[in-house]
Order: sequence, then C-alpha cells, then structure tokens
Amino acid sequence: MTRITRHYVDVPLADGQHRRVHYRQAGSGPPLLMIHQSPRNSGEYAALMERWAAHFTCIAPDTPGFGQSDPLPGVPDIHDFADALIDTMDALGLAACPAYGFHSGGIILVTALRRHPQRFTGIAIGGYAIWTPEEMALFGQSYLPPFLPSPYGEHLVWLWNRMLEQSWFFPWFDVRDAARLPGAHADVARVDMAVREMLDAGDAYRAGYGAVLRAPRDIPPPDTVTPPVLISAYDGDPLQVHLDRLGTMPAGWRAQACATPAEHQALSLDFLKRAGQPEPVVLQQSATAGFVAIQTPKFSGLIHWQGDPASGVLLVHAPGAELTRGAKDVLAIDMPGHGLSDGWPGEAPTHWQPWAEVIAAVAAHFGLSEIRQPDPPRGDPALLFPDLSPDRYGTHLVRAWQIVRARHFFAPHHEANAAHAIAFDPADIDPDCLAGEHRALLRATAARSYCEAINSQ
Repeated sequence: MTRITRHYVDVPLADGQHRRVHYRQAGSGPPLLMIHQSPRNSGEYAALMERWAAHFTCIAPDTPGFGQSDPLPGVPDIHDFADALIDTMDALGLAACPAYGFHSGGIILVTALRRHPQRFTGIAIGGYAIWTPEEMALFGQSYLPPFLPSPYGEHLVWLWNRMLEQSWFFPWFDVRDAARLPGAHADVARVDMAVREMLDAGDAYRAGYGAVLRAPRDIPPPDTVTPPVLISAYDGDPLQVHLDRLGTMPAGWRAQACATPAEHQALSLDFLKRAGQPEPVVLQQSATAGFVAIQTPKFSGLIHWQGDPASGVLLVHAPGAELTRGAKDVLAIDMPGHGLSDGWPGEAPTHWQPWAEVIAAVAAHFGLSEIRQPDPPRGDPALLFPDLSPDRYGTHLVRAWQIVRARHFFAPHHEANAAHAIAFDPADIDPDCLAGEHRALLRATAARSYCEAINSQ
C-alpha cells in the first residue's frame, strides 16, 4: 500500500515572517500538484493519491485557511489565493508541473494559470463553476454565514446539519423539492469528516470559499496561448450543467461530460500523463514542524511534532490534549491517537510500555535527552473520556463541548459538585479557547487508553 506522508513548508512573507503550509505527499516520479475544493483539505485526496502515486509524486497542500495551513490576511480574493499557490510552489522548490483540482480547487488553478502560465504543463479539473448573476446573488446572501463558536456549543448543531444536508440540496440552504440532489446520503463518516474540516477552518472558511464564489469567469479568450486544460464533470455533479456555459475556449482546452466519478478520474489521469512531465524533485520542508515516521514493536506511523529539535527537551501532553503550539525551547509531539499523529493499529494499549517506547523513539530520533511527561489525570478514565464516536445526529460534538467546558469548573469534570469545584480564569472559557480544546478532544481517539496507561506506571 502506498504511504502518504505529511509535511510543512514555510512560505516567506514580505515582513520577514512566514506563512506555514501543510501538505501531503505520496509516490515517486514526476510531480503532480493537487488542489482540493473548499471547505475541505488535502485529506480528501488520500484515496486518489494512493492510486495516482504509481504515476506521479502527488503533492497536495492545504490551501490557506483550510486544514493545517495558515490563512491569508484580510479579505483575500481569488488572485491572492492563486498567487499564494505560486508562492507555495516556490517554497517547495517546485518548477512547472501538471496539476489537478476539483471544483473550487480548479478555479484557483485556472486563475493561477492565467497569471502564471509558465508554472504549469497542463491542468485537469473536475467541474468548473460559471455562475449566473442570479446564482451569485443567491450565494452571496446565504451560502457563507459566519461560523463562530458559541459558549454552549450551539454552533455545532448547525454545522452538523449543514454538512449533512449539503448532499440533499444544492445549494444546501435551499430546502425545496426542486433543489434536491440525486446523491443524497446520511453517511456518518463522510459527514463527520466534513464537520472536522470545517472546525479546523473556523470562520476563515468564508475567506477561502468566498474568494471562489466571488471569482469572475476566468476562462482565457480563445486566442490565448496556454498549457492544455481538461474540464470534466460526472452525472450527479451539480457543476456538470456548467460545462455548457464555458463558451469557446483556447486551443488545447476541452470540456467533457462523463457518467461517474471513476470515469472523471480516469479521463483526468490519462490527460495528466500526457502533459509535460518535469523531473522528480526533492521538496523543501519546515525546520520547526513536521511529521516523523516512528517504528516500535507496537506502533508504526507518523508522529506530529513542532518546536526546536535542538532544544534537548521533549514535551509530552496529557490524555485528551495535543501538542503545545508555539512552545519555545522544547520540541512537542502529539501522542499516537491524538492531534495529527497516526493512531495505534487496532486497540490502543492500556499499559505504559508501548507508549514509553514511542516517546523514546522520538527522543532518539531528535537526540533529545530530557523528557517532560504529564501528571496522571484525576478521575475515572472511562468517565473522563467517554465514547465520542460519531453518530447519525451529531450528538458527539455537543457532548465533547460540554466536557471541555466543564473541565474548567470541576476536577474531574464529571464530578459537578461543590466538593470538586476549581478556580478558573474567565478567559479560559472564551468560545475560541474552548473550540481548540474541543478539536483536540475529538481527535483524541486513544485518550482513555493513554490515561489508563499513565495510571498503570
């Protein structure tokens, strides 16, 4: 099975700072750039990267403000996102190459192609939107409401239903029989993945998604000389009808309807294989954040880290939490089954030795001599970390929010009485702070086992 690795690259900014970009990589051979749709992240291409890795080095960055990539400042437009993509290619050390984008990813790519045609050898796109003035007005009014965390988690109820019903109606808020989609589903795993992606983006989703929705029709005039482009859309894709709106395109551009997603992907792959193929490249990576492959008797996977590899100090977080971002003079990690690190194969161990082996392996990799471990948690692990598996109605999201809120009032949180009340700083229950803790708890699928392992020492 093809292994997908994960990395960061730091994109220099004019003020001497940098913008961090997270990307996934798989395969070998000539590079292929893959730009995801909004409000998703590069994880949506995991299955496709595993297949196309036989032909390319697949490189899928999270676009600014989505996934684990820093947002762009202010209210960026589509040209800012296109230029940011070129800046990311420069930081990676990526020369002209073919690219693939789906929906809004395709709009970013076409804009980048118009502004920087020398950076691409060909582009394959899944669905390209050409909105009518009426559609633009409709989307502008209702499609991108603010998404801000509320004190008691009410925003999570809206989010679950918004992501669930976007496969029922298009646009998602047009709850009329005439707006129904043929591919309606209630796939809990798919909805939960989309919800988590929105939680990562937060209100920044409006900047990235809004830039795409506001983007003008950007198909170059017919006499423009550009690298070739294929635009295809399958039955059931709401943008398939937009193929007839493309008009006359430049030489080397073509649009094609197809029956299924698999046929769209096959058409795209064949096109991309025929595009100019650059030489393989070694991509640049951040020196202060990334993912390290760890192999122990019980664990094999990627461990997420950030900080100073030369600090000599490894910081290990508590169960249900994740690495301390921005920590100085240490290197912090996400433990297995927490944060952005891979999970354990099978059941997470409840005794300490396998966890200690992972910590030791990371410390040895970076040459860290001091390990700072958390204190044992107070309370029953089963009550501290109840099952938060996704359910059909999204109640796991609200339960997790209630836990992270209660943790600031009581220790342990499930003992909500005067005897277990603790002092708290009102700033700690600010909804933005709770939102970060909430994401960490949802990601912490191995929290209970980790807690039991710490207690077993």
